Amino acid sequence: MSDKIKVVVCSGTACFVMGASDILLLEENLPEDLQGRVELEGANCLGYCKDGANGKAPYVTVNGELISGATVLSVMNKIREIAYA
Repeated sequence: MSDKIKVVVCSGTACFVMGASDILLLEENLPEDLQGRVELEGANCLGYCKDGANGKAPYVTVNGELISGATVLSVMNKIREIAYA
């Protein structure tokens, strides 16, 4: 099995109210073929909101790649892209 896919979800106030709370539940709802392959963690604040060039909240990184305006679907798509590359 390859290394785990690391997902870091910003849990700062703006991100949390903009949908990060839903993304934090992603690990519980992963398809069977991806269970055990994803490491999901919350972070107090990733700091991306301080620079307007980074898009909008919520912010998530998947293996270090930033997703702004993240949704469960966009994060899941990135996980699949990495898992099946």
